[in-house]
Amino acid sequence: MSLLFGDPEFWVLIAALIFIGVAWRPGRKALLGSLDARAARIRDELDEARRLREDAERLLGDYQRREREAAAEAAAIVAHARAEAERVVERSARELEQALQRRQLLAQERIAQAEARALSEIRSLAADVAIAAARQVIVAELDESRAAQLLDAAIAELPRQLH
Repeated sequence: MSLLFGDPEFWVLIAALIFIGVAWRPGRKALLGSLDARAARIRDELDEARRLREDAERLLGDYQRREREAAAEAAAIVAHARAEAERVVERSARELEQALQRRQLLAQERIAQAEARALSEIRSLAADVAIAAARQVIVAELDESRAAQLLDAAIAELPRQLH
C-alpha cells in the first residue's frame, strides 16, 4: 500500500475524484436546471407546434368546407342559369310560333281580301262588259216601238224590285 500512496498518479486520481465530487454538487444543480429548462422549453415548443397544427387542421377543415359550399353554390347557380335559359328558350319558341301563326293568319286574311277584291273587280268588269254588249245588241236589234215597250215594262217592274 505504500506503493500506492507514493505514486503520484494515485494522488492525481484522488484529487480528480475530490474535484469532481466538489464540482458535481453545485454543477449538478446548474446542469440539471439547464436540462430541465431546456426540457420545459422543448415541451413548450412541442405544445405550441401541436396548437399550431390543430389550428392549421381546423383552418384547413374550414377552407375545405367553404370550398365545398362554394362548389355547391356554384353548381346551384349553374343549374338555375340552365333552367332559366331553358325557360327563356321555350318562351321564345312559343312567342315565335305565336308570331308566325299571327303573321300567317294576317297573310291569309290579306289573301282572302285580295281575292274578294279581285272577284268584285272581275264581277264589276264582267257586268260592265255584259252591259256594253247588251247595249250594242239592243241598239242593233231594237226599234223605237219595242224600246218603248221594254222601258214601260221596266218602269212598271221597278216598284216591285225595290220592295
